Amino acid sequence: MSDNKKGTLRAHMQAVREGSLCFENAFQGVARMILENEIRKVVVNGKTTYDFSIFREGKKHVIGMYDEINSFVSYVKDAAEGGSSKEMAYVLVGEPGNGKTFLVDFLCNKYRSFLSKPENRKYSFKFKDIEKLETYGRIKVIESQTYEDPMVLAMNLFDDPDETRTWLAKETGFTEAQLEKIYDDYRPLGACSGYIWNDIRNYCDGDLEKMFAFVEVMPVPLMESLGTITGKYPAKDKITSSAVDLLGEESIQRLLHITDTNNPYRFDLRRGALARVAGGGIHFSDEIYKNKKDLVQVYLGVIQNRNIEIDGFKWPIDTLIIATSNNSEFNRFLAEKEEAPIVDRCRICYVSHNTNYKLQKELTAYTIGSEARTTINRESLHQDPNLNYAASVSVVLTRLPYSEKLTPVETMKLSAGEVAGEKSIKTLAEVIDTLNQNPDIVKRFGQKGMGQRNLGRALQLLIESSETNEGQCMFAYDIFKTMERVILDYVSEANDRTKYLEDIKTAKGLYRERIMTEMFNAYMDEPLAIRKDVMNYVNMIIGIDAENLGPDKMWKYKDPQTGELRALKIDERYIQSVEERLGLKTTEQRESFRTSIRKIYGQKISVDPDYDFMDNLELVKAVTDVRLKSDIAGAGSLIGALANRTNEENQKLYDRMVDTMLNKLGYCRTCAQKTIEYFCTQEDEK
Repeated sequence: MSDNKKGTLRAHMQAVREGSLCFENAFQGVARMILENEIRKVVVNGKTTYDFSIFREGKKHVIGMYDEINSFVSYVKDAAEGGSSKEMAYVLVGEPGNGKTFLVDFLCNKYRSFLSKPENRKYSFKFKDIEKLETYGRIKVIESQTYEDPMVLAMNLFDDPDETRTWLAKETGFTEAQLEKIYDDYRPLGACSGYIWNDIRNYCDGDLEKMFAFVEVMPVPLMESLGTITGKYPAKDKITSSAVDLLGEESIQRLLHITDTNNPYRFDLRRGALARVAGGGIHFSDEIYKNKKDLVQVYLGVIQNRNIEIDGFKWPIDTLIIATSNNSEFNRFLAEKEEAPIVDRCRICYVSHNTNYKLQKELTAYTIGSEARTTINRESLHQDPNLNYAASVSVVLTRLPYSEKLTPVETMKLSAGEVAGEKSIKTLAEVIDTLNQNPDIVKRFGQKGMGQRNLGRALQLLIESSETNEGQCMFAYDIFKTMERVILDYVSEANDRTKYLEDIKTAKGLYRERIMTEMFNAYMDEPLAIRKDVMNYVNMIIGIDAENLGPDKMWKYKDPQTGELRALKIDERYIQSVEERLGLKTTEQRESFRTSIRKIYGQKISVDPDYDFMDNLELVKAVTDVRLKSDIAGAGSLIGALANRTNEENQKLYDRMVDTMLNKLGYCRTCAQKTIEYFCTQEDEK
């Protein structure tokens, strides 16, 4: 038998020795997959943490979840290095609709595509020509039931482990260091593989070359639908679920062939979910604590010993076990004190909702969907450019707990890494630390609030409403009504309902301020008009004390975005008007505010030259008010002009603004008219 023949055990050992194939356990495989990709440093809620780029790839990737992903990576890394984590399962606990299952499914998909590369492929072996042994009836080929790696067979060639190691060192060319590394991952053969290998040994009178003729190496199938490599076991109801679903059972079909009643091959392990992922796979147990007690007890044994045990027979498995659970099930489980050993075997990670409204915009985009939406009459359905913002801000505010140190809006802005007036990110970090000391998980930061599913329901209600279908547009302001409907229908606790409804009011206020900015941009016939004016104010207060300022108040400065020299006329009246709008009366107050703006400018521009202060809502509002007042004698008169279109001039202004909104700002006729209408009312004025 030639060594290079594909599918032989010798050829496989040679490939492992040369490094073209690798022998590693599930933890090492997953850790290598994650850590081989780029790792970035990011600041989240005032703390530096790592961001693993593998989770950010693909059309629908994981968004946020920095702490959870960091916790998972350190767990896998610890297990891969032989730490205590390898005897634990990883359990994600959290409210429904915050992305637990999505994260695990995403990881499983990545792992499957990682293993589809030739150098990462998982291999197993099967015994062929079994009918020659005469005790297996008409069974001709037997695959390893737990997809054992051929190297596991190589480490168990003889009954005596030392004899096997000596043979490997002499016959295969493995160096002592390579053998040391391989033996770090030593495990015995499973009951049936060991039993059959022994039968083959007896048949061949211990002649290894003849025994090798019975072995064929094969790749482990990667098809998701087979449940191999990555398998999911969802919690079933109390009656239909049994340990058989996980471990397997005696197979009547096999008993018809096998004459030897002691043969462990009479058990069909592939009937269970665990054996199919036992060759370096990921077992995902959805809602693990919903299972009845005896099934959770089965998990206890599997997690601790990494063995499938039936009737005293053992099959070692190599599996990463990940589970999910919601808070209420988990708390119910904890309350039953006798179940403590199980929780003891689990690394619990509390998953919070996403509290960064900028990241939430991407999650909201997932919920809205990338497909073109249509009305009931199959006409295309337009999306208001402010819809995503309104929806994202609404759900994020419900997830932020109230605090004495910060207002909800300040918390929201600091969470997204933005500026919140005088309040610093340190304050937020303190608030989070204090909240996270609470033994009641649900009271911790970001643990409670409207999940993605609730947001999905609100959007469904918006799309099914007759107004949306009539106007052929998902108008942003309507999302607040549907969010309120969802809160009333789906939130059972009265205190939560009251809080969430208050949060929706706050979100309306933020939407109102955004509309003021949008209307100013429409009035100025330029999409970024307000941004320019905000930056003008910032540049003016930086240049006002410049030494090279002449009597004409012209100041030359280098634009950090383009690197070009620019000239700016410093208009002190404009600066004062903006500061009056901000409520800064005394010279000290003004100087203090200017210093804080200069400081932010110094910190932000060096890192992000495109930073534009648009997250500083107070400043944006002040600039908008000043410009609206100075340009058209007050926002009141713009409202008047738009509301009262009896004279030609007002009608022209209205038409011009609608035209800008349609052609430059992404509105359709319906949402442009409705937005102007809303701007003309006094609703949601703070």
